[in-house]
Amino acid sequence: MWPHRIWLGAAVLPLALLVPRDAPVPHILAEPPAAPRTRAAAAPQPVIVSRTAWHADESIVRERAVYTGAVRAVFVHHTDDTNDYDCAEAPELIRNVEEAHIKGRGWDDIGYNFLVDRCGTIYEGRAGGITRSVRGAHTTGFNADSVGIAVLGDYRDGEKVPAPVVRALASIAAWKLRPGEDPRGKVKLRSTNDASRYPKGEVAVLNVISGHRDTYQTSCPGQALYDELPEIRSMAAAMRAAAGREGEADTEDAGNTH
Repeated sequence: MWPHRIWLGAAVLPLALLVPRDAPVPHILAEPPAAPRTRAAAAPQPVIVSRTAWHADESIVRERAVYTGAVRAVFVHHTDDTNDYDCAEAPELIRNVEEAHIKGRGWDDIGYNFLVDRCGTIYEGRAGGITRSVRGAHTTGFNADSVGIAVLGDYRDGEKVPAPVVRALASIAAWKLRPGEDPRGKVKLRSTNDASRYPKGEVAVLNVISGHRDTYQTSCPGQALYDELPEIRSMAAAMRAAAGREGEADTEDAGNTH
């Protein structure tokens, strides 16, 4: 068991990042960026436990971050592990995922951009993805211009999804999606891998917030968590709308200053 409990409270957790090499790749878009709309501000960044704080093993990371375009889609996963864990054990569980992805699957780094424990605590996953858009290894064929979020645990049919988990997922989506993107809307993305549900080159019309199963032959993120996606979409949209109203109020206040 990991011996150090992470206390959130009012403290600001460190956001130390692995300094990545900038290696841009072509954007995997199925359509040109949309014309400017009413650009509601993204919601504020939620509190995130950094890689340093959960003691990521940087010595096993193979390659540094690869950057992609602005986030157009969010894919929700579960790790398919036990739900019977204390949230203080989450860092150890994440280190196990990191080792499995790098040493077991041969990936450059942990595949998910973010992870969430059953208490709703958010953890930085693949390095470099807090302040910029980093390509993960979370959703075969659709890793570019997207964010993969994994919930620690097993959320098959019949399991209860804690309310803090739903809120954490919504808060990440509300923050990371590009300005103007409706979390309740659809997005067109082009597959880059024949191993997905969509042959390489085919355009998929997906929910902006989707489950892993929507693009790959899997039951992930489990039926219970998949059933919560409509609520996550609505909550994320409400967070973005609230952020937009606050931004407008701040602009009006600035304009009224003499």
